[in-house]
Amino acid sequence: MKLHSKVEAVTTRIRERSRGSRSAYLQRVAEAGQRRPGAERLGCANVAHAFAALPANDKLRVVAERAPNIGIVTAFNDMLSAHAPLQHYPDLIKVEARRLGATAQVAGGVPAMCDGVTQGTPGMELSLFSRDVIAMATAVALSHDVFHGALMLGVCDKIVPGLLIGALHFGHLPTVFVPAGPMTSGLSNNAKAKVREQAAQGLVGRAELLQAESAAYHGPGTCTFYGTANSNQMLLEAMGLHVPGTAFINPGEDLREELTREAVRTVLGRQSAGAAHPVPPIGVLVDECCIVNAMVALLATGGSTNHLIHWVAVARSAGIVIDWDDFAALSEVVPLLSRVYPNGSADVNQFQAAGGPGYVIRELLDAGFMHPDVLTVRSGGLREFTSIPEAAGDGLRWQTAGASRDETVVRPASQPFSTSGGLKLLQGPLGRAVIKVSAVPEDRHLIEAPARVFDSQDALQEAFQAGELERDVVCVVRWQGPQANGMPELHKLTPPLAVLQGRGFRVALVTDGRMSGASGKVPAAIHVSPEAADGGPLARLRDGDVIRLDAAAGRLEVLVPEAEWLARELATLPDALRTANGLGMGRELFAGMRRSALTAEQGACSWL
Repeated sequence: MKLHSKVEAVTTRIRERSRGSRSAYLQRVAEAGQRRPGAERLGCANVAHAFAALPANDKLRVVAERAPNIGIVTAFNDMLSAHAPLQHYPDLIKVEARRLGATAQVAGGVPAMCDGVTQGTPGMELSLFSRDVIAMATAVALSHDVFHGALMLGVCDKIVPGLLIGALHFGHLPTVFVPAGPMTSGLSNNAKAKVREQAAQGLVGRAELLQAESAAYHGPGTCTFYGTANSNQMLLEAMGLHVPGTAFINPGEDLREELTREAVRTVLGRQSAGAAHPVPPIGVLVDECCIVNAMVALLATGGSTNHLIHWVAVARSAGIVIDWDDFAALSEVVPLLSRVYPNGSADVNQFQAAGGPGYVIRELLDAGFMHPDVLTVRSGGLREFTSIPEAAGDGLRWQTAGASRDETVVRPASQPFSTSGGLKLLQGPLGRAVIKVSAVPEDRHLIEAPARVFDSQDALQEAFQAGELERDVVCVVRWQGPQANGMPELHKLTPPLAVLQGRGFRVALVTDGRMSGASGKVPAAIHVSPEAADGGPLARLRDGDVIRLDAAAGRLEVLVPEAEWLARELATLPDALRTANGLGMGRELFAGMRRSALTAEQGACSWL
């Protein structure tokens, strides 16, 4: 199938825009890759320090026999259900590496915070910048520079983007990502959401709410809704950075362990199926076509809005410049092929059972929406990622994804849920923003109502509890961008806004903050750029100004006469908020990141 003309045009535009930065990046990658291996290049004291703790046989292999040495970067902690299964992965990896005549070392660990724990608390203001901390920690781990390849162990929201950004700064290394999979299905996401809405209305108490939450989040593995964590896994499959089909196999399954062993074989170029295949350096593999494939996969699955920030930063780490115009252009033509909560009722386990990433990638390739001729970590290229793994004796085999096993969850490209993707760009006098429309009812794609302006999410919650929002209203929450307070997710606002919408009011949210990968059925214009703290238009808004949010037309407007609008003074971040945003829960340590952060559309990068 010929590549769709819009996909080709966007890729060409990105390639032209990135020509200088990409060329300079590839030059650095080539220079790093041309050096002798670390055990031969480094001084004797350096080598002795690097391998002092290795078992004698491993030390002999890596020093005397010049065996390949794999660097493991792990996000393990047992605070995160998704990362707890990673505890024993390094031992498994080392055993498999030894079996293949290689060695492996845990090069370092990276922090991994759970947004589900910190949601709505001061700790959430560290969340976005934790991505950059993870990237830096990955760089510190790999800076020992004695590795022939790397395995990245991580799953969740900021962790995978951070690991990927860090890995791309060591772009000369072959690198494979190793996930842990989703937890088994518990209380359905729809049932959980209903209890949350009841709690917001005071219809159930804390005990009932805690019981529901604990039944939904009940064991090891990733949360089962299609938020940022699971979107990460979909995008890594589409980029060819996993062992194919690894994303959504539950922890504890025998297949999960065998896929982890296969990741070791893959990074060493000795995969169990097919011929040997030296893995290309990750900096070469992640090119413009690879990035576009990730963007297409995000749109086709109605994935997390957070990736309109994170994948901009990922691309920049490989010398590639993308922006929201690119996402918007692709969204016009990329079909929506899956409905997974919050864009439907299914969870990711049902998504996997219906065909999962393999089915979606196959449909997108066959319909001309993805670049087929790209490098991956496997010898079969991206087409290999259209298959589903299964155990075969003491090894693995891959079966074709076949037809959809549940067309309420995944559909063919010829019969999509929608002919356009799940994300839209909004522009107008209030700035540039994005909206996730895949879960929003069509009769809510246009909202026009008076604004109620809040300086914090707590203030909105208080107004809701006081009954002050029982009307058509556009709730504006400003001072939530990267520079103001680190751009926390505002997911705690979903239940009260959903309650108002359920009562028949026409409501929407407009904010320079994030709404998370769990953005749901209430229309939300998020990531508004420039942010209020950077002199953005949200700083001009007043209570009662009529806002028009039109997802169909891609407009975000304030219906105030232009002369009056431009004559208004910009509000400034209140001193009390500025002080509160910078103190406590370690927020003092992130002051430099807040000061240097780029806009959301520029990836909120703090290192450029």
